[in-house]
Amino acid sequence: VQLQASGGGLVQAGGSLRLSCVASGRTFSRFTRAWFRQAPGNEREFVAAIRRGGGSRLYADSVKGRFTISRDSASDTVYLQMNSLKPEDTAVYYCASDTGSTILSSLGEPRVYTYWGQGTLVTVSS
Repeated sequence: VQLQASGGGLVQAGGSLRLSCVASGRTFSRFTRAWFRQAPGNEREFVAAIRRGGGSRLYADSVKGRFTISRDSASDTVYLQMNSLKPEDTAVYYCASDTGSTILSSLGEPRVYTYWGQGTLVTVSS
């Protein structure tokens, strides 16, 4: 069972990147998928989450209006489109998945996610 994140890189402030997270080893289509990030010296923080079927999405206030989370059930892939990037968005981004029973109000808590990807580095230069 594996989540593989990709798409990170170096971009100038104001630019865009799209992260991908592919699942393998089992079907994740019924689970909530999420993105977290961790900057050096900081705790891991919630970025965005999307329920199965894409019906409900949750965003951290710091990324609302700039980031969009989406998913493709056919390929079991979740995406994070990041626009208007800022230097403070610099971090290692991790994708995660729960096992389907998390209530909406808890989706921002790392402890509810069972599966984690290896992380992809996003660096935004000023």
